[in-house]
Formats: sequence, structure tokens, C-alpha cells
Amino acid sequence: MDIAALLTSAGINIALCVLLFTLYSVLRKQPSNRIVYFGRRLASVQLRSNDPFSLERFVPSTSWLIKAWETTEDEILTVGGLDAVVFQRILIFSIRIFSIAAVICMFLVLPVNYYGKEMAHKRLGAESLDVFTIGNVQEGSVWLWAHCLALYTISCTTCALLYFLTIGPFIQEYKSITKMRLTHLRGSPTNSSHFTVLVRSIPFVPGESYSHTLKKFFTTYYPSNYLAHQMVHHSGVVQKLMDEAEKMCKMLSAVSSDGRSLKPFCFCTSSTLSFHILSDQPESGDESIRYSDFEIAPPDNVRILTLHAPVLECPVAFVFFKTRFAAVVATQMLQTTNPMLWVTEQAPEPHDVLWSSLSIPYKQLWLRKIATLLAAIVFMFLFLVPVTFVQGLTQLDKLSKTFPFLRGLLKKDYINHVVTGYLPSVILTLSLYTVPPTMMLFSAIEAPISRSGRKKSACLKILYFTILNVFFVNVLSGSVISQLSVFSSVRDIPLELAKAIPTQASFFMTYVFTSGWTGLACELMQLFTFVCNLVKKFILRNYEDAHDWLMAFPYHTEVPRVLLFVLIGFSCSIMAPLILPFLLFYFFMAYLIYKNQILNVYLKKYDSGGLFWPIVHNTTVFSLVLTQIIALGVFGIKDSPVASGFTIPLIVCTLLFSEYCRQRFQPVFKKPAAQVLIDMDREDENGDRFEDIYNRLRTAYCQIQLTSHELRPGLAVTRVNDVAETIPCSGGPKPGSFL
Repeated sequence: MDIAALLTSAGINIALCVLLFTLYSVLRKQPSNRIVYFGRRLASVQLRSNDPFSLERFVPSTSWLIKAWETTEDEILTVGGLDAVVFQRILIFSIRIFSIAAVICMFLVLPVNYYGKEMAHKRLGAESLDVFTIGNVQEGSVWLWAHCLALYTISCTTCALLYFLTIGPFIQEYKSITKMRLTHLRGSPTNSSHFTVLVRSIPFVPGESYSHTLKKFFTTYYPSNYLAHQMVHHSGVVQKLMDEAEKMCKMLSAVSSDGRSLKPFCFCTSSTLSFHILSDQPESGDESIRYSDFEIAPPDNVRILTLHAPVLECPVAFVFFKTRFAAVVATQMLQTTNPMLWVTEQAPEPHDVLWSSLSIPYKQLWLRKIATLLAAIVFMFLFLVPVTFVQGLTQLDKLSKTFPFLRGLLKKDYINHVVTGYLPSVILTLSLYTVPPTMMLFSAIEAPISRSGRKKSACLKILYFTILNVFFVNVLSGSVISQLSVFSSVRDIPLELAKAIPTQASFFMTYVFTSGWTGLACELMQLFTFVCNLVKKFILRNYEDAHDWLMAFPYHTEVPRVLLFVLIGFSCSIMAPLILPFLLFYFFMAYLIYKNQILNVYLKKYDSGGLFWPIVHNTTVFSLVLTQIIALGVFGIKDSPVASGFTIPLIVCTLLFSEYCRQRFQPVFKKPAAQVLIDMDREDENGDRFEDIYNRLRTAYCQIQLTSHELRPGLAVTRVNDVAETIPCSGGPKPGSFL
């Protein structure tokens, strides 16, 4: 690829970005699009409707950029939680390190690459991008010291920014985020998950319910710490009950017009039984009523379900302890000699629970993980087809031989520039849109217990997938067979990467334009949500703003995307430094755009407490070590043994730094500190706050939520000889939301 093809790709993407930014600045002012561009704010406050005849609504502006720039980290913490702060720290770290790398490499490495060989240079527009890479440096050149010096500077600065440096505006990233996580733990004293343990694989005892078995176990082995428990129920059976109750509620609504009401019922009560027990005799004339009081018979299509409690119960429960420390101890201990029974783990936050996964038997989980691993591997190999096709577009000579009828068309300069400079990255970017939903499906099949856990699992899968397919497979381009032969010889991988990365730098530049710049503009526009809102309001004529459209921030897709660009930036920094200014502009725009989205669009539905940071740290160190290994291979190819000798200690020191951080900080992200939990327990005990916390625990983990403003006559439940019978009543709750 030459400079003209690169500029063609840059021009097309810049035009698209300007168009989308302009449309966004106008469309965000339209009242009909409030739910699209101000969903989070609309859910919390009532926004003022603009004057439909105001000229300001149709004039593009940059006020949103100024607002995003002025927003502080404390405001982001309040709005988006610690996960949002960690994501912003990723972008800030990337801006800092690549600003330093751009200055060093553009003024030191790039001139060395350009004048590395004695040759007659063409005019700048006709120059090949290869002359700006390390491949243009003469073998045995003493100027390779410039690359070695730049590599040392980038590596030391990266480690310093990750941990050591505390001068001026810089902070200790890993240490600072670790402190923020501990502060997040201390700052949520009423978090129910701190007192709650999820117990799975409760053994079945004939003649006893799971609830009775669990209570007997924990009162026997944790008599001083056990408080209560909440059973998990089969959601399908519960939904069936609610559907039948709703039918009866509609039929009996006229009968209860005399003002009599029934007690509402919810699974989440202080009792450890499956149902709240109500006497079949009314406590007073108005408070309770039996089905026999009505002088009508249910229709044929409505029946009363009579179910034993074990039918509804799953062998899973949330167990509440009296202190945080006792709950943590219970999660760390093996409860019985059979590790497949009485499995305990720390419960997620109540609104983070993935209820559909809890009813899946624990013994199936390892089979599900193996199945999803195999499916992910198969999907990865299937994805080699579009990747190989994309690489064929960057090599016009092979493309002309494969498709002879295109030879005349490809000779035109403009078509040549579009095909080689723009089309490959577009095809790859569009193909990558199939990866996140597929990996999210695989993660859901694994049955994680929380939504944040499902997103973290999907994040890792997408990260591995993109690094392997977008980076390695594109670098080691060619036919699928040749790619597999390269991976079969592990010792040759560094050498192959050293040969391939300088030649593939042009593709990564266009990928930054398409997936980076234009991808950010599409994220800002929220194209899918905007089109759906347009169809709903102007075609279906439904003008209500539905809050069920609002989503949490897609960390599982955006974290891997940013980390992929970090990997590309490190690996190309000394090989092809021309990419660094374009990459730096991407990180600047991502910092502002994602901050705007966190403030206005995405809801904070749960907070994992910054659990994405170890992934970021490990991936950054991996990218740095990979860059050093590639540089070692390049120095070997270029016949510079001294530079190669100096690179080996750098690799060792980087690995030692990573191991130190893993030992020093990573345990804080895996287990809570006993010191912190005990201090919090003592503070609550001295402040007499335990009673209030216990009251919150009894209704925290509601499989079916029932809020006070929606509390109304619902279902009365009687219990006769261990048989629970649901009785529908007028004014009952809607199915799927309340019981």
C-alpha cells in the first residue's frame, strides 16, 4: 500500500466521522430522541422538552464535547460506578503511554526507518508505506540502536505508569485502582452480598424439602453465625402459577368490588419456608378471604395449581450470615468431604443475580464449559475464512490471478486505493460484529451466577478471539494451511512475526481508521437504537419512551476493542511508528465519547468493583512482552547481536514486574481482606446498625420483586398438610413482574 491509498482510507473515514458527529449534535436535541441519547438521565430525572420551533435544535454544536471534558472522575464514579472509572483509566493510560511513544518514535525511529537504505525516494504521495517501517533499515546498521533505545524507553515508561511513577499528574494505576476497590468495599456498608453466601448442590433427603435440609445443616455447623436463608425456585413453575393467577384475577375483579382485599404474597419473606404461611381462617373480616367465599366456579380454561413445596424449590439457596467475616469464611471452606455437594461461593449483588442460571444443576457446569470451549474453537477457525479473504484484498497481484476479470478494474488508481486501503478493514470490521453476540451466548451457556460474571467471561472470550484473529492471523497472512503450519512450529513464531508485522502495518492503520474512528462515531450515534426509536415513533405511532431499551455499558465489547488497539500500538511502535498519531487520536476521541455515553446513555445496573483491571494489566504486559519478543526477532534478522543481547534482559525484567504485581495486587481482586471486613463489622456493631442490615437481608434477594408503591391485593396462599395452594384474587399483579 502506498501513501495515496492510506490517505484515501483516512479521507473516507474522516468524512464519515464528521457526518455522524454532525448528525449526532443535531439529533440529540430533538425531543423524540431523548430516550436514545439521554436514556440514563431520562430514567433518573424528567428532562425538559425543547421548543419545537427553536432554531438552536437544528444547529450543530460541540457542547457535548465540552461537557464530557469537564466531567471529573468523581462524577463518573457516582454515575457509572467503579467499573466506569476503571474503563476511563484504561483510556487515560493509553493516551499517556502512546503520547510518549509517539514523540520518541516519530522524531527518532521514523527518520531512521525512512533513510535506512540508500535509495532514490519518490514523491511523498507515491511512496510505499514500507519505507517508513523497520524493514527499510539496512542489515547490520548501527542505527538499530535507536530502535533498541526506543523499546527500552517505552517498556520502562509503561511499567512506571502501571505502578511506579508518582510525579506530577501521573498516578500509580494498579495501586490506585486497588485502593479504589477497597474504598468501594468500605463505602457500601449495607451491601447485602457481603453477608450472603450462595449455596448450590444441596443434597436431596427423602421426605424433606431442600429448605428444611439446608436449615438443619447450617444450624448444626454454623449455629452462632447462621441468620436465615432464601430458597431459589424454578422460575418456569412460578411463571405458570402467575399466569393462572392472572386469569383468575381478571375474572374475579368484579366480585371483589365490595372493598375486601387479600394479603399480598412474595417469596421473599422472613420465613425460611417456600411459601408465606397464612391461616385458612380469616384474621379479621376485611384482611383475609378464602376462595370458598366466592359463589362462582372457575372456568374450564383456568385451574387452581396445587403443588408440593419441593416442586418449586431448586437445590440452591442464598444463606445469610450475621457478619461479613462469617460469610467469607463459609465461602472459603470445603463444607463436606464430597466437594460436589454443599458448594459455597460469595453471592453477587441482588440486582446482579442471573436467576435463570441458578436452577441449572451444579454437576452440569463443567460439561457446559467444555462444550463452550470447543464451540469457541470451532467458531474461531470458521472465522479464518473472512480474515483470509480480507488479506487477499491487500495483495492485488494474488487477487488479479484469482479473479482475472478484475484486472482491468484494479488498474484504475481510485479503485486500487479503495480496494487496498479501505475495503479490507471494512469487511473485517463488519465480520467482527458477529463475535460479541456469539461469545455472549457461549458465556450464557456456561451458566454464570451473575450478569457481571457473564460479561467478564464474554470479555475474555472476545479478547482472546480478537487478538488471535485480528492480530496474529492477519499478521501471519496467507492461505489457511500456511497459517496453521506457522502455528505448528512455535519456535518460528517470533521470526515470522518479525518478518510480517512491518509488511502488515498498513492494514493495521486502515483498521484503526475503520474500526477505531468510524466505530466511535457509530457508538456515539447509537445507530441501532436510533433506527428502532424512529420506527416506533414515526411508523408504529407509539410516542411513549420505553425504559426497557436502556442498557448497561457494554464492557465485554469495548474493553477488548481498546486492548486490541493497545496491542497494535505496542507491536507497531518501533516497527511502523507512522501508526501512532492515528492511534493517539483514537484514544483521545474514545476518552470523550465513552465519557459522554456513561453520563447520558448507559445505566449502572450493577458494579463489579473494577474486576476488569487485572484483565487490562495482564493484557498490557502481554502486549509489551510480545513487542519485545518481536523486536528480538527483528534484531536477529537485521544482524544486530548487541541490540538482541540488550533486549533479553528487558523481557526478563518485564516478566518479573508482572509477577510482582500479580502477587502484590491481584489477590485483592479475588478475595476480600479479613481486616477490612472485621473493621466494618465492628463499626456496624458499635453503631447498632446490624438490626437494620438484617431487615434488609430478608427481602434483598427477591426472585420476583415486589415494591411498596406496587403493593396491592395479590395472591393469598394457604398451607394444608405441607401442600401449598395458590388462590387468585382481584387486583393481582401482572405475570412476570410480581407475585
